[in-house]
Amino acid sequence: MNANQLAMGGESTLNFPLENNIFKVQQGDESLRNNIIESYQPFIKKVVSKVCNRFIDQTMDEFSVGLVAFNEAINQYQNGQGSKFLTFADMVIRRRIIDFIRKESRQMRNIYLDQVDSDDENNMEESYVEQRAAIDYYEEKRQINERLEQIDSYQQLLLDYGITFDVLSKHCPKHADARENAKIAAKKLAEHKELVQFLKKKKQLPIKDLLQFVSCSRKTIERNRKYIIALALIYIGGFSALKSYIEPEKQMA
Repeated sequence: MNANQLAMGGESTLNFPLENNIFKVQQGDESLRNNIIESYQPFIKKVVSKVCNRFIDQTMDEFSVGLVAFNEAINQYQNGQGSKFLTFADMVIRRRIIDFIRKESRQMRNIYLDQVDSDDENNMEESYVEQRAAIDYYEEKRQINERLEQIDSYQQLLLDYGITFDVLSKHCPKHADARENAKIAAKKLAEHKELVQFLKKKKQLPIKDLLQFVSCSRKTIERNRKYIIALALIYIGGFSALKSYIEPEKQMA
């Protein structure tokens, strides 16, 4: 039994890796879509139950929200975004369930506040605060897990280019201007398909072509080559949880 089957909680007749099946669905195989959704219902139920912190079965609204979110994940998943499909689907399901809980909480709170006396209103307020605290806790936990998963995927991707976190720390430019130039170069690289293809194929920085899109010198690009590659891979891989590393640094007043 492989990792995908373990995540589902049972055996599967689907071909693996799962990502290949997802891409076939995106190309129009609706029969395969139905098979995937049916096979991964135990996975969906597990994720929804974790977010709700209680058992969820197929008759509940929360499970229906999870099914819709899983289908949404199938449509939105992209190759090379830095995570496996189930990791991505887990994130989408959690977000949709949290949104659903928030919406239900607001609606129920408004209904009950119209019907109860002041004492009951205070109790409802306390219940609402506790519910919001629980939602915030699960959202924070999800973000932490997502960040850790993306860091692990990013670390593995860097190894394909002969870069480790230790090497990266040593090649990080010391001066703020140099770091900003490297970030600009990385973003320009990620924005041009031909440069991305060169980087992926050669595992090297397309310095000559990249110079057409940046104002810094060839020497600067060469000196910060590994750092630029590492930043570009954050853009290319869609590592959204790591975006703080590639955002412009705030200028001191």
